[in-house]
Amino acid sequence: MSDVKERLFKELEDAVVEMDEERAVEASNRVVAEGIDAYEAIEKGLAAGMERAGQLFDEEEYFIPELLICSDAMYAGMEVLRPHIRQEDVAEKHKVVIGVVEGDTHDIGKNLVKIMLETSGFDVTDLGRDIPPERFVETAKELNAGIIALSTLMTTTMDGMGEVVRRLNEQGIRDRFKVIVGGGPISQAFADRIGADGYAHNAADAVKLARRLVA
Repeated sequence: MSDVKERLFKELEDAVVEMDEERAVEASNRVVAEGIDAYEAIEKGLAAGMERAGQLFDEEEYFIPELLICSDAMYAGMEVLRPHIRQEDVAEKHKVVIGVVEGDTHDIGKNLVKIMLETSGFDVTDLGRDIPPERFVETAKELNAGIIALSTLMTTTMDGMGEVVRRLNEQGIRDRFKVIVGGGPISQAFADRIGADGYAHNAADAVKLARRLVA
């Protein structure tokens, strides 16, 4: 790797970790001006920075607000670089449908998981919050997604997760989709009880789980 390229990738990575949107844009513009591969810059610069931020979150040095600001810097850089990605560089991505189950409007955790999945190379469709079970199932079928990711922070809406799994079973398509669950009141025991494929305690764990399930 050339010195200029290496320096710019490090600059992108640091801009994300240090939550510096302006610096991320500036470094991304320099990548374009130097004729450096945009996809590689996203992967080895911006995404690498978000991965480092995720590790800091895992180690409890960063918390949700910091991660969200890191993601703003990452997305600012991506806006500059995305139009310059060569089509042949875009690999087929594993698709994830994500949302907060019906009756719950708390979505910070879900947003965090979405960001981490996207920076890890997943193609994420975010349905938002207060989503009925049938919409998760129908969207996953329509997009031919590999993973359905369900979130809630309320004990009163947990059964909506089980309902998604029940509907997949009733339609005879359970084996087409991996179902992962997470949120404050959720546990591995609950995931096992409803027949989900896995439970993630936080965003970093959700990425590891998703990678394992599509491997």
